[in-house]
Amino acid sequence: MVLANTVSFMLLCACLVFSKPTLRKDRVYHEPELSPRPTDEDNGSHKYDHEAFLGKEDAKTFDQLTPEESKERLGKIVERIDGDNDGYVSLIELKNWIKRVQKRYVYENVAKVWADYDANKDNQITWEEYKQATYGYYLSNPEEFDQTTEQFSFKKMLPRDERRFKSANLDGDLSATREEFTAFLHPEDFEHMKDIVVLETLEDIDKNGDGFVDEDEYIEDMFTHEDGVPEPDWVKTEREQFSDFRDINKDGKMDREEIRRWILPQDYDHALAEARHLLYESDLDKDQMLTKEEVLENWNLFVGSQATNYGEDLIRRHDEL
Repeated sequence: MVLANTVSFMLLCACLVFSKPTLRKDRVYHEPELSPRPTDEDNGSHKYDHEAFLGKEDAKTFDQLTPEESKERLGKIVERIDGDNDGYVSLIELKNWIKRVQKRYVYENVAKVWADYDANKDNQITWEEYKQATYGYYLSNPEEFDQTTEQFSFKKMLPRDERRFKSANLDGDLSATREEFTAFLHPEDFEHMKDIVVLETLEDIDKNGDGFVDEDEYIEDMFTHEDGVPEPDWVKTEREQFSDFRDINKDGKMDREEIRRWILPQDYDHALAEARHLLYESDLDKDQMLTKEEVLENWNLFVGSQATNYGEDLIRRHDEL
């Protein structure tokens, strides 16, 4: 544990030393997107559906299964998608599943670090467990950080992490499930965490503490000025972007809503469009919901098999999704 905390401290110090970038910084969150849907309705379109519903790697796995095996696994997936266990898959449940598939890398990253924080192995991570794993060395040895930049940063980061942890912990018990801990580590991927993302961005950039981001603060976050060195062309372009597009109400600064529009842009929702397509094609009784039977009736729209293989090689095989 001491070694882990020492490594964390060294990494933090490195981040502090190089905290001001000389290259352009991009704070805008780019959500993983599905590629454009093929215009044809042959195998190319079905391949798109399979990859959207399963992810590319698992779509390849299904292509190696018999039709019976594919349908059996699909049935288990439908049960997982039905979050409220009412026997129906709604449009929102289907959309959320597709989004989760596209963001699988986020959950894989959390799985890799889970054991580092779950000290008592109860499949929950409490705030105390996270605090000790991350800040334990500082809390036990505050004299080593006395009157240093690191001390200030630790003092700033600890309450900030606690605030974020509480926001991610929806039931308020300060014990995070895997989903809640994922929201804590990757708040930009969760709707209920986006206010925290905006607030933290504001706190990072708002150097004069007035609760807004003015043009100079906006630029300073991306670029460090050097005496006698002219601004690069991209900085001039960013100043124009600030006045023309970021500062929507033209008061010379960005408020929280304008910051949200900047870092969390509302783009076309490809996952929702795909969910609507799958629902429309499979909803036999047109009640805007899917039963397991309806999905299995149209199973080859959702998954492939040896019978619908498009000739792709199997790269990775999973026992379970």
